[in-house]
Amino acid sequence: MTSPSRTRSAIVLGGGLAGMLAAAALADQAESVTVIERDHLPSAAAPRRGLPQARHAHLLYSGGARAIEGLLPGTHDQWIKAGARRVSLPTGLVTLTGQGWLRRWPETQYMIVCSRDLLDHVVRQQALALPTVSLIDGAGVSRLTGDARRITGVVIRDASGTESRLEADLVVDATGRGSSAPQWLAALGLPAVPERSVDSGLAYASRIFEAPSGTDGFPVVGIQPDPRQPVPGQSATLLPIEDARWLVTLSGTRGGHPPKSEDEFVPFARQVRHPLVGDLIADAQPLTDVHVTHSTVNRRRLYEKTRTWPAGFVVLGDAVATYNPIYGQGMTVAAQSAAALRRIVRACGLAAGIARDAQRAIGRIVQGPWDLATGQDILYPGATGQQPPAAAKLLRGYMDRLMLTATGRAATSQALFDVITLSAPLASLLAPTTAIGVLRGPSRPPLTEPPLGKVSNPST
Repeated sequence: MTSPSRTRSAIVLGGGLAGMLAAAALADQAESVTVIERDHLPSAAAPRRGLPQARHAHLLYSGGARAIEGLLPGTHDQWIKAGARRVSLPTGLVTLTGQGWLRRWPETQYMIVCSRDLLDHVVRQQALALPTVSLIDGAGVSRLTGDARRITGVVIRDASGTESRLEADLVVDATGRGSSAPQWLAALGLPAVPERSVDSGLAYASRIFEAPSGTDGFPVVGIQPDPRQPVPGQSATLLPIEDARWLVTLSGTRGGHPPKSEDEFVPFARQVRHPLVGDLIADAQPLTDVHVTHSTVNRRRLYEKTRTWPAGFVVLGDAVATYNPIYGQGMTVAAQSAAALRRIVRACGLAAGIARDAQRAIGRIVQGPWDLATGQDILYPGATGQQPPAAAKLLRGYMDRLMLTATGRAATSQALFDVITLSAPLASLLAPTTAIGVLRGPSRPPLTEPPLGKVSNPST
């Protein structure tokens, strides 16, 4: 076999996490990779206008962290050096699921915990340090160039309104949930992109607190709703982040939104299914105001299903699928999509079918997390969107039983966290050994209190 020819140039639209990972995916196969970003990106771990949801809790699961490390070696160490924590799962997690408290079994997976600003900053530094990657920020994208058969570049507009045309062999859209790719493609005469959405009406409210003294190594705490109950789903999450701070995010679906008022923040945290988070922050010193976000709809654009697809154009990240943030899947899906793009480019260069192949691979990565998120969200009162097929309802019953079993059976918990962290496919939960455990049910009685103490021993 001969190695594929090097790409002359590539353009990545969007300088967020997905965009920087896409640039890293192309960096060793391109003579130049230019990242175009509408915002002026900060030089430190700081907020940016185009990512207001960064103020809320974000989880990077091990399936995504491993993908990022593969794309940008050394990123794990840089996160930890900057103050992030590597939290063992389920060891470092105290969580109440719809079926009860999960035990803190020994580590089978992990997650990276820090502010979204810090997480993005480290990835941005790592990606922009690559010799073939450069950044143009403060510039928006007006349109694609080329035709329905092949995309040849983009037209960008700077802050003064001046337009410039950039040519490339490959254009990757990683502009997030506000992507204009459907409109750009339609302008070239391509058919409408099929789209699905499920909206539970979820809203988020977050606030940062000073961590009380003596709480170094404190676990991540999560109180989840029970979607089987005919009431709004409300949750509370506490993340110990860098600089000895606690990031607390409250959420509620339609009819049960969290408050905007600072005075009502702790009372809401106490009135979810268990008051643990509210009790923990009752006397903690708040460091920020309350920030609220309503853009939480699950939206899936099925680019891989379109009848025709132009060469030289790939879409990934939130521009393909957005999820209810409570499931913590978006960053990991983006990272695994970028890793898939790298594998295809390394194998095939810019052969005619690469864009189509990449889009199909991304669609396969997106589908499992989409099924998990929407299968739960559609259950909440007032939720809108396509109802799942009958087969999905059967799977839901199995998943309920599996979640119950995971509260008291270590092997089932491991299988569950392998899937939650996107380290194993959803289908692995139907493996014979797992299915037998689900049939048997929990081997231990349910916990009646949050497991804030020692780690559970599977052999006892």
